[in-house]
Amino acid sequence: MPNQRLSVVVTRRLPDVVETRLKELFDVTLREEDIPMRREELAEAMRRADVLVPTITDEIDATLLAQAGERLKLIANYGAGVDHIDVHSARQRGILVSNTPGVVTDDTADMTIALMLSVTRHIPQGLAMMQADEWRGWSPMANLGTRIGGKRLGILGMGRIGQAVARRARAFGMQIHYHNRRRLRPEVEEALEASYWESLDQMVARMDVISVNCPHTPSTFHLMNARRLKLMKPSAVIINTSRGEVIDENALTRGLRAGEIAGAGLDVFERGQSINPRLRELPNVVLLPHMGSATLEGRVEMGEKVILNIKTFADGHRPPDQVVPSML
Repeated sequence: MPNQRLSVVVTRRLPDVVETRLKELFDVTLREEDIPMRREELAEAMRRADVLVPTITDEIDATLLAQAGERLKLIANYGAGVDHIDVHSARQRGILVSNTPGVVTDDTADMTIALMLSVTRHIPQGLAMMQADEWRGWSPMANLGTRIGGKRLGILGMGRIGQAVARRARAFGMQIHYHNRRRLRPEVEEALEASYWESLDQMVARMDVISVNCPHTPSTFHLMNARRLKLMKPSAVIINTSRGEVIDENALTRGLRAGEIAGAGLDVFERGQSINPRLRELPNVVLLPHMGSATLEGRVEMGEKVILNIKTFADGHRPPDQVVPSML
């Protein structure tokens, strides 16, 4: 669509610098309130826009896509994950989908390590003690956690983020193991000092820490199910900064309550904001509000990728980060 000022609708508030640039380049409608659009608002936006810029909080399914107008030709997702968008239905309607891969890799990997340390060293408990003015001085046996150096880390999903987690964990002296849909090239394995496990069951049973770093797809839904969670050592912990649906949350809660799993650090949840209330009550769990990618730098870079995808499309070319069904 060269030489045409596109109509762009953005569904959530974005950093000021990103919104300013969008206004300079396109006929853009920005979101005044930082709350998700209602379904009817999304439908209306899709009827009048050339480009929609949604986020993970916008569920764009086949029914909603059927209400899109003839103008809508690109869904430029603000985020890497696209499991909230029916990409197949979009393509059938001639609507392209793009995302922002690679931007959140380091931020999410940092948060994975932060959760790992928080769970194993009981950092939230120590913080709560200090804030409640309950600390009565140092004691040799107080607040004992476990070190992560020398421990076995099993990474479930060895893509960009999984590899970034591996590099950081190596610096802490952890042994790196992984299970992935495809085995890494030998030179990548060697650089990461990582051992591949073809059997996820066997890996899970032998690890001290499990880090979930795979996307949510039909094949990864409840990949860590009740049976597999029971394979974990009672001293092991599990960390999830990927997608909540990969873990059976109810089964995890039962395992943690029964002492079958030592702890968990979760930044994502199976049902979004509707977290199992029993999970909130457990002292051996650290819960965060999906903030693994929440850095100002990362949010601006995501916006820059969205703008590049839209601008390239406006110039009549394929968006550089176009998502095709075969990628999912």
